Amino acid sequence: MNLRELWEGMLMAINSLRMHKIRALLTTLGVIIGVMTVVTIISLIQGLNRVVSQQVAGLGANVFYLQKYPWFAGREWFEYRGRKNLTIEDAQAIARLCPSVERVAPVMYSGKVIKYKDRSTERVGIRASTPPYQEVRNTTVERGRFFTQTELDHRRQVCILGQTIVKGLFRDEDPLGSHIRIGGRRFWVVGIQEKKGSMLGDDMDAVAIIPITTFQKLFGTRRSVSILVEAKPNLFERAKDEVTSLMRRRRHIPPDKENDFAINTQDTIMNVYKNLTRILFLVMIGVSSISLLVGGIGIMNIMLVSVTERTREIGIRKAIGAERKDILLQFLIEALILSGIGGIIGVGLGGGIGKLVSVLTPLKAAIPLWSVGLGLGFASLVGLFFGIWPAAKAAKLAPIVALRYE
Repeated sequence: MNLRELWEGMLMAINSLRMHKIRALLTTLGVIIGVMTVVTIISLIQGLNRVVSQQVAGLGANVFYLQKYPWFAGREWFEYRGRKNLTIEDAQAIARLCPSVERVAPVMYSGKVIKYKDRSTERVGIRASTPPYQEVRNTTVERGRFFTQTELDHRRQVCILGQTIVKGLFRDEDPLGSHIRIGGRRFWVVGIQEKKGSMLGDDMDAVAIIPITTFQKLFGTRRSVSILVEAKPNLFERAKDEVTSLMRRRRHIPPDKENDFAINTQDTIMNVYKNLTRILFLVMIGVSSISLLVGGIGIMNIMLVSVTERTREIGIRKAIGAERKDILLQFLIEALILSGIGGIIGVGLGGGIGKLVSVLTPLKAAIPLWSVGLGLGFASLVGLFFGIWPAAKAAKLAPIVALRYE
């Protein structure tokens, strides 16, 4: 088969489709919906991948969290309530006895109302920690400063505020040096945190950071501490092993018993996220498969109708020398062009939906080139598979029988 024969087959197929534009468009609806679904979901997942990867990276590339509960515990959370709390002393022991650990920052969390003059916030996140927190969590103070070790040791009532709180309480006033009330207690604002945005739906700028010793003095110590551990470069796994071994000894856990604490890492979030996107992929496969099947059946039916309508034309072509492969090629090309048109329209619609989502929501949908190729590839395979039978039927027609067809 040479290029000239292929070109002639394409021209004949295009001319045939041009004569029945509306019928051709309606025939490809299933393919359009299937390809549109594939491209749209892939573009949304790619956008989510970027957002989640950036936000998870904000947790610290070499950081893990020693906590009482594992993240995403679900119903098993009730089984962990009886575990002993983690303490500041545990964090101090890790910093002192684990050589693969670079920094340690114990953190206590709470929610409090913050007031300034006659203005107040809803309950916002209070994070109580130590000076190394700013390095471990990559927290930059845009204006002012972070609290010092001396302020930590003397339980000073100082705080660093996030941008959301600053905008809500101070408006055009300068917050540095001002006194606010956190949970009814007076605090001095010494720093403003650099804008961090949101992480997994949580506003990272609606926070106030205070010394952990101050938190315990004012709000109590009867809660577990989360311990942020930053490993030295290339020693992440060794640091985890050292911390695990130390905590088992400190908590007197027998060798045959499981840990009564959790080590949470970025991988924990990514694994949960991958499970969610796996469900999206399954939905995509289900919807697109049904749509492509319907579209393929539609293409096959319309091609069978086309073969019947053009039986006499097929007979004339065979009578003047066309071979079976020429007829087969003509109808296969026609089926491929039909599905290809559906694929192109589907890719365009899917990309348009992705861009619309990017404009209307914070999610930045991305359309990788491989998703375009995947959509067009699926469409072509549908056209090829469902076009074989009509094309073969046309190629097998006997010239005399075809010429006699009215």
